[in-house]
Amino acid sequence: MLRIAFAYWLSFAVGAFIAAVTLPFAVHAESVVPSCDAPFSMIRFTNPLSHIATKLRNGKPITIVAIGSSSTAGAGASSEASTYPSRLAIELRQRFPGHPITVLNRGVSGEEVRDMLNRFDTDVIAANPDLVLWQLGTNSVIRNDKLTDKDAAIREGFAKVHAIDSDVVLIDPQFAPKVIEKPDAVHMVELIASTAKHNGINVFPRFDVMKRWHDIDHMDFKTFLSPDGLHMNDWSYGCFAKALSVAISEAAQRPMLSATAAPHMVQ
Repeated sequence: MLRIAFAYWLSFAVGAFIAAVTLPFAVHAESVVPSCDAPFSMIRFTNPLSHIATKLRNGKPITIVAIGSSSTAGAGASSEASTYPSRLAIELRQRFPGHPITVLNRGVSGEEVRDMLNRFDTDVIAANPDLVLWQLGTNSVIRNDKLTDKDAAIREGFAKVHAIDSDVVLIDPQFAPKVIEKPDAVHMVELIASTAKHNGINVFPRFDVMKRWHDIDHMDFKTFLSPDGLHMNDWSYGCFAKALSVAISEAAQRPMLSATAAPHMVQ
């Protein structure tokens, strides 16, 4: 009986010791956070953000409106605080400490370009923003909509924003299985880029940044997407917001930043 008790105690002690040694490593492995890879050469805006620049110089409050569909509303995020507009506000306040910066989330899940245009006056123009971030294109792609009239609708949005003398940045679709399986996914990305270029508008290349995570950094989709295979998660919303804050900051301070300093801003 004594030998049995000792054997039982020994096996328990060894098991406890192994658990104590291996558990910290297991926890550490699960908590590894991927690097936020968004090269400056990829995210740099073509045009400066003159209205944001003016507000920064004059020390006046800055209002940014983020309009879009579920990616803006925050589908896939664990909380409102983890949505990209919320994270962007934090990033920008850190880059411009003491400067009042407000980011309004005007995302509505399921909407397409025309739906957003129908509420531009109340959800965007009424806020008199200095910068409009317009995320668009994904729902049209996954619903297999024709893209023939999308450029005209985008230009209509430009006109509304220009009428209130505001900067604007387009945000293209996410790189996700439920998007890239559609035949018009790349066409939509190209349409947004060409429409923006012809109208002197900046684009944040979310599709290409996320594609880089998958193709170059070899991240699994589950690392930066929610389980539905479409929406982003807390980590990717945070990285997206960080990269977007870099692009905004540089474009608003372009004459004041050296060419060597800017590429190191994503950290």
